[in-house]
Order: sequence, then C-alpha cells, then structure tokens
Amino acid sequence: MIDHLIRVFDRGLRTVAGIHPVTDDIPDAPTTNLSDPEKRRSGSLMRVNHTGEVCAQALYEGQALTARDANVRSSLQQAAKEEVVHLVWCRKRLEELDTHPSVLDPIFFATSCALGALTGTLGDRVSLGFIAATEDQVVEHLDRHIDQLPQGDGRSRAILERMREDELRHGTSAEKAGGLPFPMPIRRLMTSFSRIMTETTYRI
Repeated sequence: MIDHLIRVFDRGLRTVAGIHPVTDDIPDAPTTNLSDPEKRRSGSLMRVNHTGEVCAQALYEGQALTARDANVRSSLQQAAKEEVVHLVWCRKRLEELDTHPSVLDPIFFATSCALGALTGTLGDRVSLGFIAATEDQVVEHLDRHIDQLPQGDGRSRAILERMREDELRHGTSAEKAGGLPFPMPIRRLMTSFSRIMTETTYRI
C-alpha cells in the first residue's frame, strides 16, 4: 500500500509540474493562422481538456489504490499511463497557443484521486462501472468541444478526436470487464461536478 501511495504522490507532482515523457506522436492536421479571439477560444477549451485528463489520471490512480483484484489494479494503472499521453498532447498544444494549464489542477487532482479511492472501496465492479460512466461523459464532452473549436484549428481538433477514440475504448473495456451500470441520479451528480470543473478551468 505504501508503494502505491508513493506512486500516486509522485504521479501527482509530475502531473502538476508538467514533467512527462517527451513524445513526437502528437495528432496533427492543417491549421490556419488563428485570430487572437480564436486563439483564446482554443486555448480555453484545451485548458479544460487538459484538466479533464488530470482528473482522469487521478481517478484511475485512486481506484488502483483500493482495487481488490490484481488484474483490475493493473488495468487501472495502464489506463492512467495512457492518460499521461493525452496530458502531454494537451499541454503541448497549450504552449503552442501561448497559454497555460489551469492553476486549479492540483485541487482537481487531489479531489479526483480521493474520489477514485473511495469508489474503489465499494468493489471492483462498482469501480469499473464508475470508469464506464465517466468515460461516457468524457466522450460527450469531447464531442461538444470538437464542435466548439474554431474552424481553422485543425491541430486541436485532431488531438481531441484521438483522445475521444481512446476514452471510448476505456469505457467499453470497463463495461466488458463487468462494470455495473450507474443509475441516472449518480450520473447527474457526476455531470454537476464536471460542469464545475469546466466552467472554472475555462477561465483560470
């Protein structure tokens, strides 16, 4: 357990500090010269998506802390590693758009990690169901942002489309592994939390 806690603490520090493996495998597409308002719009949307990946990574790490089955724990940790790639993509795009990650990322990482650990104590099937429900909402969120990006920002759109593919796969895998379906009231609470994250990190 101590080893897992150290792992999560280290991952949290790296996430907040932006210390991630360098990758050249960033989705790309033709992008026109964006006007200043378009650039700000893209930057705000990508900031939200960066924080969303911070939350996803923290959720997986938190759930892995309290997972009962070793295979489930390993799958969660692997999913968290894949989210690191998304973080790298989003952070790189933020730099290209001359903006920054949200100053609230440390708070969202800690909150999401605690929520993930709490969910994990309810059993692996509940934990997997939580992943499936979360990824469903993430896919819907990405669909909205893909539509809201400036028409000329092909690079950001390509990144979000690749992320969407991966998140959809994570959700499907969780369902196939035996995740319990979450009732609508709980999904609404999850939506409310997501809305708070979206509205705050869009600006800061």
